Amino acid sequence: MTDKLPYAEVIGDPIAHSKSPLIHNFWLNALDIEAEYKKTHVTPQGLAAYFLMRRADPDWLGCNVTIPHKIAVMDYVDDPGGVRERIGAVNTIASETGGPLIGTNTDAGGFLQPLLRDKWKGQSAVIVGAGGAARAILFALTSLGVPNITVMARDPAKGQALLDRAGVKGQAIGISDALPKADLLVNATSLGMVGQPLLELDLAPLADCATVYDIVYAPLETGLLKAASARGLKTLDGLEMLIGQAALAFDIFFDAEAPRDLDEELRALLLAADY
Repeated sequence: MTDKLPYAEVIGDPIAHSKSPLIHNFWLNALDIEAEYKKTHVTPQGLAAYFLMRRADPDWLGCNVTIPHKIAVMDYVDDPGGVRERIGAVNTIASETGGPLIGTNTDAGGFLQPLLRDKWKGQSAVIVGAGGAARAILFALTSLGVPNITVMARDPAKGQALLDRAGVKGQAIGISDALPKADLLVNATSLGMVGQPLLELDLAPLADCATVYDIVYAPLETGLLKAASARGLKTLDGLEMLIGQAALAFDIFFDAEAPRDLDEELRALLLAADY
């Protein structure tokens, strides 16, 4: 590969842990597409300069956005799909030479894919977190018609604002409060990620048939998922959402459908990667 190839990338702070380049480059190689996908460290203070520089690069196809930029990047993009109003966070930005940057969100669709695959039919869910990922997940769960949603956040007022903004009549509680009974628990924070504090919750209130879904993927088996497995609960790891949202973004960047028939091989590659 050369620097002259068309490319997309993922930006975040931190970014070293990201497995997105491995995923997208695996698909590009499988489809024999002459392009590449990178990762670039961008601090909150560097966002404006980053977009100014990339707008001038005709080979730049766009970027995925991870922690902590999913809300802040909305100030730099056009929003023809109404993502700001419907979700309130952007994780995928597409660039067309000479045109505007288009912001969208593939997190919601990527999050839903394993739940739809497993025909999940729960009536109650708990989301831990109130940031950009939590916004997409709340949108996804409301699209499924889940009637009872609780947001756990360090600042319950921020969690309540998230619910109010989405028009959801749920409840917001503190992150150290007791879990309510629920059919689904989702960790939408970075807690449990390598280098971050653990997310320590007493899972006893969860229903015996509950699913625990952790969007953290480094490490893949987080402390939360270990605790859920020990209780005999169904678990979904962070690669589920990561691969799902990446597939939607891949189509946007490279105008090609990701070869999802190779998911087993891709997952093995991701698990073998030294992160």
